[in-house]
Amino acid sequence: MRKYLGVLAGMAALCVISWAQAPIPAPAQTPPPAQTPAPAQAPAPEPAEIPTPPPTPTANSSTAPPYPRYEFFAGGTYAETGLFNSGHWAGLGGWDASLGANATRWLGFVVEGGQYFGTSKIPVAVPSPFPTNPCQPSCTGPTFNVATREYNFLFGAQFARRKYENWTPFGEIMYGHQGTRGEENFPTGPPFVAIGTGRALLLGVGGDHKINPRFALRIKADYFQTGTNFSIPGKQKQDNFRVSVGIVIRNVRKKKRTLEDETEPVP
Repeated sequence: MRKYLGVLAGMAALCVISWAQAPIPAPAQTPPPAQTPAPAQAPAPEPAEIPTPPPTPTANSSTAPPYPRYEFFAGGTYAETGLFNSGHWAGLGGWDASLGANATRWLGFVVEGGQYFGTSKIPVAVPSPFPTNPCQPSCTGPTFNVATREYNFLFGAQFARRKYENWTPFGEIMYGHQGTRGEENFPTGPPFVAIGTGRALLLGVGGDHKINPRFALRIKADYFQTGTNFSIPGKQKQDNFRVSVGIVIRNVRKKKRTLEDETEPVP
């Protein structure tokens, strides 16, 4: 009997041990509540690019308007002259031509030549540089006529203001050589010729009106002082004034093609 009770007690102990080691089921986990999606954020605005101002063009900048390197002028001239002395005035017509080379936009160097011709009326009372009483007794008035020619060759500087589109004002100063010839055919004797040469000084102002890039109309007025040395009275100073109108021919420099010009589509 004790044997059977011991067996039953052992089996009961085994059952208790196995029950104690059985895993306790974990409580059911509640699923987390669904999260509400956050509203989409608007993208931050990109900073606007500030345009860079274009560079200010200067006189030496490639964007500055070009100026002609060479200018040739030719035109007609009217001169109010006292080529024999300051008391003998005469209106003489002629021509004037010059060639200028511009070193900068405002400075150029000029070589000029001209000639005037006509008739000078010389007072009988003061005939110098012609002889005293040259046409007596055949003179019928207070003056006698002298066929006059004058030539000059000058060089100097020209100062231009190339600021305006259609007009280019300028001033000039020149110095050089001149010569005067006067011939009187006396009715009672052989002709008398007075020839003199000397220095010349010119101060002038003018303006060029643009016709197109190659041509311009020039108008200028000059004070033309001469110091002619004649054989009879010697060297004297003469004050002369002249006005010239003519055409200027300019050389035109072609614009250099850039990479942008090459890649620009043809319209």
